Amino acid sequence: MGAYTIRRILLLIPVLFGVSVLVFSIIHLIPGNPAQVILGQRATADAILEVEKQLGLDQPLLLQYFTYMGDLFTGDLGTSLKTKTPISEEIWGYLAATMELTFVAMLIAIFVGVNAGIISAWFHNSWFDYIAMVIALIGVSIPIFWLGLMEQYIFSVKLGWLPSTGRTDPSTTIDTVTNFYLIDTLLQGDFKAFKEVVSHLILPGVALATIPMAIIARMTRASMLEVMKADYIRTARAKGLSSFWVVYKHSLRNAVIPVLTVIGLQTGLLLGGAILTETIFGWPGIGRYIYDAIEARDYPVIQSGILIIATIFVFINLIVDLLYAAVDPRIKYK
Repeated sequence: MGAYTIRRILLLIPVLFGVSVLVFSIIHLIPGNPAQVILGQRATADAILEVEKQLGLDQPLLLQYFTYMGDLFTGDLGTSLKTKTPISEEIWGYLAATMELTFVAMLIAIFVGVNAGIISAWFHNSWFDYIAMVIALIGVSIPIFWLGLMEQYIFSVKLGWLPSTGRTDPSTTIDTVTNFYLIDTLLQGDFKAFKEVVSHLILPGVALATIPMAIIARMTRASMLEVMKADYIRTARAKGLSSFWVVYKHSLRNAVIPVLTVIGLQTGLLLGGAILTETIFGWPGIGRYIYDAIEARDYPVIQSGILIIATIFVFINLIVDLLYAAVDPRIKYK
């Protein structure tokens, strides 16, 4: 297992190098002068030269890249052109908000999706199977912005059960340690604030979980149906093992590999693709942060945000690869 892990980590080096090159190239792919684009058509020549110097665009391209990589290794992501604040100081709060929302959404998606897929395969062609797959099809097809608005209208406006926007109420103050509000409120022992944070997470979490939940359910069902036809499953049943034990112990372990792949991909996609959900629910996440930077033409923020999301995506794939080996020991010999 150790040698397999080392190999997988070493393979990340060329991948991360390629990511850094692509992210670095963003500002140079802009048609015309990037400084001119940032400042607008009426910018003076002196102002353009100042921005070029600030961004290092007056240096040779290769030197710019080495400077960029050197700053990254020291933890310097640059300075926001809009807020004049070091990006490394302000981006973590937005990233933590998105990671917290993604974690809740994937927790819902995995729990509901995996169990729905297992039960559908267990009772293949039953009424539950048909209903679950129809719901899964609707879940894949339904637009997130429409679902989010319907959630707000029903559960916030009409019923008044849950808050519609934000991470907490405006009057609530949370002393941030990790910027994960669920953790910070528990560290402070403030269970009222913890309950409030959970209530704010429910609607956006469910909206964000809908598509991955449906995909996980369909993949789990398909994988389980294939595995349950195997000879060793029939042997396990012939030995008198209970259906529950056969399904959750023998079948699920051998059917989980493609499900893990889907979970890893969906987790990465949610981290970078939650802009609609964050916009509808007023969630101060990384997707909204990058979107605002695009509108403000704040290219250092855009570069840093994309780099962080891409890096997290790469490491999620690494974790999935390691889970493959943990679930199926034969993989680490390949």
